[in-house]
Amino acid sequence: MAFESIPGVGEKTADALAELDDPETALQQGDVLTLMDAPGVSEGRAAAIARGAIRQRHDDPGGLLATDQARELYDSVLELLQERAVTTYAKKRLETLYPATRESRIEEVRATVDDALTREPTPELRTALADVAPLDSPSGLRVRERCLATTDAERYAAAREAIPELSAEVVDDGHDIEELARSYSTVIVLDEAFAGGDFSGDVRVLPDALESPAAVVPERLLAFFAENRQRLLAAARVHEASELEPPLELDALTDGLSRVDEDGTIVGDEELERLATAVDDLDAAVGTAESVANDHLRDAIKERDVTIEGQDFLSLVEQGARVDSLLARELDDAFDAALQKAHDHLVDSLDLTGHEAELADHIFGGEPTFPVSRRDDAVSRLNTELTTARDRRSAELKADLADELAALKTPAEELVRNALELDVELAIAAFARDFDCTMPEFVGDAAGADGNDDADDDDAPTPGFTIEGGRSPILDVDFAAVEPVDYSVEGVTLLSGVNSGGKTSLLDLVGLIVIAAQMGLPVPADHARLSRFSELHYYAKSQGTLDAGAFESTLQDFGDLVDGADGRLVLVDELESITEPGASAKLIAGILESLYRQQTAAVFVSHLAREIREAAAIDVAVDGIEAVGLVDGELEVNRSPVKEHLARSTPELIVEKLAADDDGEFYESLLEKF
Repeated sequence: MAFESIPGVGEKTADALAELDDPETALQQGDVLTLMDAPGVSEGRAAAIARGAIRQRHDDPGGLLATDQARELYDSVLELLQERAVTTYAKKRLETLYPATRESRIEEVRATVDDALTREPTPELRTALADVAPLDSPSGLRVRERCLATTDAERYAAAREAIPELSAEVVDDGHDIEELARSYSTVIVLDEAFAGGDFSGDVRVLPDALESPAAVVPERLLAFFAENRQRLLAAARVHEASELEPPLELDALTDGLSRVDEDGTIVGDEELERLATAVDDLDAAVGTAESVANDHLRDAIKERDVTIEGQDFLSLVEQGARVDSLLARELDDAFDAALQKAHDHLVDSLDLTGHEAELADHIFGGEPTFPVSRRDDAVSRLNTELTTARDRRSAELKADLADELAALKTPAEELVRNALELDVELAIAAFARDFDCTMPEFVGDAAGADGNDDADDDDAPTPGFTIEGGRSPILDVDFAAVEPVDYSVEGVTLLSGVNSGGKTSLLDLVGLIVIAAQMGLPVPADHARLSRFSELHYYAKSQGTLDAGAFESTLQDFGDLVDGADGRLVLVDELESITEPGASAKLIAGILESLYRQQTAAVFVSHLAREIREAAAIDVAVDGIEAVGLVDGELEVNRSPVKEHLARSTPELIVEKLAADDDGEFYESLLEKF
């Protein structure tokens, strides 16, 4: 696949995608999680790439959102979905949903939505999802007690690249390897020429080590599980709280995670814990053993009366003897007892066994002295013995656990993927539930929506929509308080009505339903039938009369609009506000005439419906949002437009009310003007 052919993918991003194991499958499936593994590709960028790949796969030109107002409605729909997602991943994944113009893409999403609507977004699930996130790939791992050795410079370079976690050394001969064995617990030799060599220490000749780095550095796999512990456990809880079938035995996963700490240290092995504690506590234990020995000798000396006859004293002096000799003669038994107490304390406090206890016996000894002091060389030997035993034990346990966890890595990744994708489905389910949504029905096919330029316009159905019980979720009121609206349009229509009667809100609802439907989503209505549109042009109400330059630019926009393709939906809110009312009515009439000749659906909201209809050379349909009357100074409105009805204006309603309340002729004469 030519990655740069994907909309929005340049050379740098294409190079990053090429580093993935299977980028083509990820792009084909819109797999945001896998795309995020590409160097430098964030969640948001991955979603954009996935969206571009989806468009390419369906040969979808996009472009439904033809104006800023249409794009704002799409953003509103997306925001409503994202508010119902728990994970950051799901929020970004939802951005791959876009209003498509190709039936194949819409149907693809609708199949996913059908599954999503069977989900129940329970509080337990949302709580479990809070700790789920895409898995991290640990970096910067260093294993300092093990090294690689080779005589070959090229193999050395390959070793550094394949296994960066270990130090790599270039050696000349077996003597160099022996030297390394004094500094590292384990030396892994990559040259087969050294096989069968007699080395002291843990020296392993593994010529194929670079081909199976996981066996040489089990810490790599353990770091993956350790660093992602909380995310994996959270994903497991999601599966337990939902109907998802886990891709692995959850007990096996939790058991494996319980045996490795968050920093990758093996836990739960008594022998390793004993050795680790002995290494950590050795200096303190030796110091305490010294104190035990000296306390015993001090007490023995205090209790002993030593008598030296003159001849003996003279003999000692003549021989140049020191007081140590006197201690050796008089306190030999006490000294031996003190050393034994020191040894016993050291062995007991560190839980030393076998050869370790024998090495501890050499820490205190020699000629009787007071105070008793350690032999540093013996302490060093014991420390080396314990450290080597600890590291070997740890390496063995890590290798064993890594062997067990290796088979769980791929399904563990799937476990998290499933949980994150479930969050996407739950967001859609919550959207549908919160706004009483139903799946819309597409009827016919707006001309040109599938790029069929040869379509017979005479046979193409007139594009339009029918909405029953539609309620807008973007109004600034509680959704339960929103009045349902029924409205249907085919072709070109004017929408009249009183101020604050809900005309703009109705346009918003129509645009939102069209966008959500072509995203493949359920829509906030009891029932909705619509054409699949190629473009949505939504023009919001202008804030005041435009100057000459802005007016010219606006006319150019509509010039491009009427010269465009068929199969569009055009929503325009009070275009007359851009200039004088008389001129506006003529301009709008001309625009409607041009749109009428195309396969286009259009709704123009206007207070000049009568004037526009009179100026138009075609029979323009006029619908009206009718005000029932005034109640306590407030309009009472039927929000559903009445077909083929020119709604009365707010001034007319007020004059009518005054005429009814007053017997004078003034208000009656005003009313006749309408």
